[in-house]
Amino acid sequence: MNTLMSTDFNFPGQKSIYKGKVREVYTLENDVLVMVATDRLSAFDVVMPKGIPYKGQILNQIATKMMKDTEDIVPNWLMATPDPNVAVGKACEPFKVEMVIRGYMSGHAAREYKSGKRLLCGVPMPEGMKENDKFPEPIITPATKAEKGDHDEDISKEDILKRGIVSKEDYEVLEKYTRTLFQRGTEIAAKRGLILVDTKYEFGKTKDGEIVLIDEIHTPDSSRYFYADGYEERQAKGEAQKQLSKEFVRQWLISNGFQGLKGQSVPEMSDEYIESVSNRYIELYENITGEKFVKSDISNLQERILSNVTEYLAK
Repeated sequence: MNTLMSTDFNFPGQKSIYKGKVREVYTLENDVLVMVATDRLSAFDVVMPKGIPYKGQILNQIATKMMKDTEDIVPNWLMATPDPNVAVGKACEPFKVEMVIRGYMSGHAAREYKSGKRLLCGVPMPEGMKENDKFPEPIITPATKAEKGDHDEDISKEDILKRGIVSKEDYEVLEKYTRTLFQRGTEIAAKRGLILVDTKYEFGKTKDGEIVLIDEIHTPDSSRYFYADGYEERQAKGEAQKQLSKEFVRQWLISNGFQGLKGQSVPEMSDEYIESVSNRYIELYENITGEKFVKSDISNLQERILSNVTEYLAK
């Protein structure tokens, strides 16, 4: 299958390019960013050798839809989506923290809890909880943004302020926006029969000093969802929750001896497995958005993107 693993465009007015784990960001003149969502798959902060067909389109379309569904409560960077894999928006200075918010004790929080920890990023977790139990109130557990290839690290609000990573005034805005977005995301998910378990938000500051939401929002790469139907029964019986997120990839990697630790090598992903991951992402898209996924033409991805973006910029 044709996948978008890397790009090397030269758009009109281009100044620089930044390649993240999954997205490639082109900075143009007039403070415009062109963000290309590739089909790369990242887990445990490691980029897998093979891409997932349609993954970039899925992530980009969920993120842009969710940006539009939340722009009335929190300003964001988005201006247009000229191509299924591309978002264009305002250039910002990103904050060097990811705002992770958790409504339930799952994933990383559950792994920390199992190891005996009761403090996560300086936030206490109550005694007597089981994996996937709901927290009394959603907790914010920030992470510092890693440079390419390194693990993002948990950090407390106190350390963020003490180290001057974010000013107190700005951090209060980030916290407020994070809680507001999570509340809206929870409401959107509930309408689709889903529970928004946890997610992360990234923010930046425009040249005018406005704090805006950037990057992705409420996608299966940045969020974890459970199916609401049967959640209580599964918890009562101590069964695993039926979930919609990238966790199924992480679990497959763990079962094949990989957790991104030193000395571990990424297990081989067969074409059949790659196709099954692609199908799971399509299922995620349809469940999260409530819309049928329409596959774009991927016969020549690079050419299509270049043509669509150049045409948009010419306007």
